[in-house]
Amino acid sequence: MPRWKVLPAQLDPRVRQLVVRLRRLKDHSGLSLRQLAARTGYSPKSWERYLSGGSLPPREAVEALARIGGEDPTRLLALHEVAAEAWGKERAEQPETAPELLSADPDELPPPNRALRVAIVAGAVALVLAVSSAVLVAARFMDDDGPATPATGPLAATAPASPTPATPTYHCRDRRSDGRWYAGNSRTLNATVGYGSSGPEVAEVQCLLRRAGVSPGGIDGMFGPLTRGAVVRFQKQARLDADGIVGPHTWKALRG
Repeated sequence: MPRWKVLPAQLDPRVRQLVVRLRRLKDHSGLSLRQLAARTGYSPKSWERYLSGGSLPPREAVEALARIGGEDPTRLLALHEVAAEAWGKERAEQPETAPELLSADPDELPPPNRALRVAIVAGAVALVLAVSSAVLVAARFMDDDGPATPATGPLAATAPASPTPATPTYHCRDRRSDGRWYAGNSRTLNATVGYGSSGPEVAEVQCLLRRAGVSPGGIDGMFGPLTRGAVVRFQKQARLDADGIVGPHTWKALRG
């Protein structure tokens, strides 16, 4: 399983949730990016951008990965629709710049416009190289004919980027209070959480499941297939309706 890079801090939470789900499906499939490309028709470079939050994957790519991972694509496509709306609003607020053209992936462009966009990207690259060469020549000339001056502008040293905040981490601190078990992430007794949910309530469920001897996998606050399977097993043991959804009755059993 690859060690995923931390997603960009400025990434919209709705897009982040979609990318996290896609990463989990990719890990579950056991496929490399090259194998995933062969199965879906999207290049390894495209999948690398999709899974790093650099580009929003097309609906067809999301559906293909869902089917490879053995998951019903309906819920994932709903997340994609919400993420696409957030992605569109964010891009509408930012004018298109040369760096965005340079990072464009021809595999993601519509076929009728691909040749034109490739030509634009190539032109942008040539322009940047020409400007860089001119700046270097000017700097060399100034070094030869006069006293050195501190570099400014694009060639100046930039301050190190601030560290990107990591995704939330959760811990299980099981304590019994007023006749109920709490793990230190949430004290809710009636919140409804199910497949696709995320946050401290999910982490609380995972901790309480582990305390009850039913492993949900990791304590990551993501309600995925492993957590749902653990909830179903616990509900059967507690003689509850085994629907895989944690509601008031399941909370009562978990905290009991």
